Amino acid sequence: MDYICKVDASLRHHCKKMEEENKNIQSSPSSPKPVISFRGADIPSGESIVIYGLDMDVMKGDFVYIVGRVGTGKTSIVRTMIAENPLSKGHGEVCGFTLENIRPKDIPYLRRKVGVVFQDFQLLTDRTVEKNLEFVLRATGWKDKAAMSERIDKVLADVGMQNKKHKMPHQLSGGEQQRVAVARALLNAPEVIIADEPTGNLDNETADGIMRLLTSINAEGTALVMVTHHRDIFEKYHGRVFMCKDEHCTEQDDDDAIDLSLII
Repeated sequence: MDYICKVDASLRHHCKKMEEENKNIQSSPSSPKPVISFRGADIPSGESIVIYGLDMDVMKGDFVYIVGRVGTGKTSIVRTMIAENPLSKGHGEVCGFTLENIRPKDIPYLRRKVGVVFQDFQLLTDRTVEKNLEFVLRATGWKDKAAMSERIDKVLADVGMQNKKHKMPHQLSGGEQQRVAVARALLNAPEVIIADEPTGNLDNETADGIMRLLTSINAEGTALVMVTHHRDIFEKYHGRVFMCKDEHCTEQDDDDAIDLSLII
């Protein structure tokens, strides 16, 4: 009888401990969700697959490089992130949108949460800086003129271009045009900025200025994913590194010696 009582008491103690552990698990905050996530994703370029089985998580505030030689799939990954390339195999999620079954009508809403900076700026040459930014705001649903003007002034001030809003793109230097492109990417307060070779057309000094701007934005909590061939930038501004090579893109460990000849 004493033995049975002891077993019963032990069982009650075990159950109570399990209940307390379950409460702790339930009351603890959930793990942060990635702003970009891929699992076993095949990345297309046209009719071909250029990257097989991509696994990647980008968290809030991360600074991630995608590097590799020309033709290894870096830009195709970027295009897949913004739903320009379809994802037919594996899983991808960007800012809460599932890529493999995203509806065409949802793609503009995805792109409002992602700021994209291109190598060639892609400013509209027939209108001023201000009108370039206003065009983007209108295209993403803004209607209040006062609110649009205030937002444009804010992002231009953030990139040091507040005195250039009435200039035409051809009146700006390459570095100034890229600063406007960064301002455009910031308009809708994105969760992540994706920069595809943002310094590719710039001299070293100007490129360094753009990098200081992007890293300052990243330091405030905006995730940054950047494709680059620029060795000086890669060495100076440290971040997580995904290397595209032999139809795969894998993260390099901190201890890995990265062969810089593979990124140029």
